[in-house]
Amino acid sequence: MKIHEYQGKDILRQAAIPVPRGIAAFTVQEAVEAAQKLGGPVWVVKAQIHAGGRGKGGGVKLARSIDEVKKLAGEILGMQLITHQTGPLGQKVRRLLIEDGADIKKEYYVSAVTDRASQRVALMASSEGGMNIEEVAHNTPEKIIKVLVDPATGLTAAQAKELADGIGVPADSSAQCVDVLQKLYQVYMDTDASLVEINPLILEGNGHIKALDAKFNFDDNALFRHPEIVAYRDLDEEDPAEIEASKFDLAYISLDGNIGCLVNGAGLAMATMDTIKLFGAEPANFLDVGGGATPEKVTEAFKIMLKNPKVKVILVNIFGGIMKCDTIAAGIIAACKAVNLQVPLVVRMKGTNEEIGKKLLADSRLPIISADTMADAAQKAVAAAAA
Repeated sequence: MKIHEYQGKDILRQAAIPVPRGIAAFTVQEAVEAAQKLGGPVWVVKAQIHAGGRGKGGGVKLARSIDEVKKLAGEILGMQLITHQTGPLGQKVRRLLIEDGADIKKEYYVSAVTDRASQRVALMASSEGGMNIEEVAHNTPEKIIKVLVDPATGLTAAQAKELADGIGVPADSSAQCVDVLQKLYQVYMDTDASLVEINPLILEGNGHIKALDAKFNFDDNALFRHPEIVAYRDLDEEDPAEIEASKFDLAYISLDGNIGCLVNGAGLAMATMDTIKLFGAEPANFLDVGGGATPEKVTEAFKIMLKNPKVKVILVNIFGGIMKCDTIAAGIIAACKAVNLQVPLVVRMKGTNEEIGKKLLADSRLPIISADTMADAAQKAVAAAAA
C-alpha cells in the first residue's frame, strides 16, 4: 500500500522529523485558503499522486502570490500528470499539497528499505538528492552509500554518523542529521513499511535539516496492525481490478500481457509467469487464489481477469496440496458457466485429487485444453493467444 506525500509527512511529523508546514487541498478554493493560512511570501503547489517524478512532469510549481497559487492550483488539479512512474496514460491529480517554500542550500537522498540478501534493513543515502536520483543510481552508484542495521540494536549513532559524513553533511548539522536518520529507521520499523524515502532531505541556509518529500510503501500483510495507516488509503490511485480482487482475498496485480493466469501459491504464480515469458508471450496478471479457494472465489477471479480486454486466453495452473484439484475443477466449471467464457482455457493440475479433478473437467464438456506439465501448459496458452 502507498500513501500520498502529505500523509507521509504527517507520519514524519509525528516522529519529530522536521518537515515544512503544509496543508492538503482538494479544490482551488481550499488551495487559496491553505496559502492564506500558511502566510507568504512563497508557496509550493504540489500534485499528490502515488508516483515519483512529479516535478519533471509539471506537477510541482512555485507561487509568489495568492493569485499565482490560485492559477497554479487550477492548472494542476484535474490534470493527467505523466511521469516515468505513471506509464503513458498518466494519473489524474485530485489532491494538492500547499506548502511553505524552503531555503535550499543542499539536497540529499535518504531511504530505508529491506535488503533481502542480508535479511536486514538497509539505510541508504546520497549527496545527490533531488529529481535525478535514478540517474545517479545508474551512472554513479558509488555516490550511494549503505549501512545494514542489526535489528537487535537498531540504527546506531555511529552508523548514522557514517551516512551523514559520507554524504557530506556539514559538521554543524551532523548531529541533527544523525537524529533524523535514527528516527527514520524507527518510523520504518514502527509502521511495518517496506520503503521510506526522503528525496530530497535538505540542508537549509540556516543549517537545519528538513524532509522536503516523503514516500512510504507499506507491507499489506501487516496492515491489520495499523488501522491508522489503512485510513490513508486512496482508492482513486489504485487499479480498480486490484481493489475488486482484494474484496475476495485474491492477490491480483495487473500486467501488460494477454495471457490471464490463475494459480494457487505465489511461488508457483511467479514460475508460471516466467514460463509464459520463456515461450515468448507476456502474462496479463499475477493472480494467487491462495490455499482456501472456493468455487465462488474462482468465479470472481475469472470475472476480474476477463474485465481486461487484452486477455486472449486463460491459463489455470494448480498444485493440489491444501487446495484440492477437484475443488478447483468445480470452481472452474462454475466460473466458465457464470461468465459464459469466450476465450480459450488451458488447465494444468497436479496433486491431491488430481484424477477426480480431471474427470470433472472432462465430463463438463467445456472446451478446456488440458496440459500435463507447466511447459506444456504455457506453450498451449501461448499458441492459443497467437491463434
